[in-house]
Amino acid sequence: MFVAGQGRMGVVSEAGSYSMDVIVVGCGRVGSQLATMLSVEGHNVTVIDRDDEAFKRLGSTFNGVTIKGLGFDEDVLAEAGIRTADAFAAVTDLDNTNLMAAEVARKIFNCPHVVARLYNPQRERTYQQLDLDYVCGTTLVAESLVEKIEAGHGHH
Repeated sequence: MFVAGQGRMGVVSEAGSYSMDVIVVGCGRVGSQLATMLSVEGHNVTVIDRDDEAFKRLGSTFNGVTIKGLGFDEDVLAEAGIRTADAFAAVTDLDNTNLMAAEVARKIFNCPHVVARLYNPQRERTYQQLDLDYVCGTTLVAESLVEKIEAGHGHH
């Protein structure tokens, strides 16, 4: 059994549930939703955003930590606990910010699981060349819509 807060391997509570130390960069619609969902599931979440106002998007169920700063700033990441984080998600609406933050987390701090949001699908090749784990919401939504159109369904 791991002790809470150790990070890098997650934590198994006495109840047997698994929790991780996760850093989320960006507290827009996607980041706030992600952080809240992870928090509700019992993970230790730290959210970084350059705008204090963005933290207002976090729901009342969010019980993590918020830090004002840039998600690719090494000092900010150190304050957020990147050295012991189990996972890192860069989910701003700026591809270059996500790319830089993900690379710093992965290459400088050796975070074991790094994922980035890809906003513009035209930059997909760059993410692939860097071997970055990513999610492109634009592509996911378009693929989902094509499936629904081809299936003849219009309901969610």
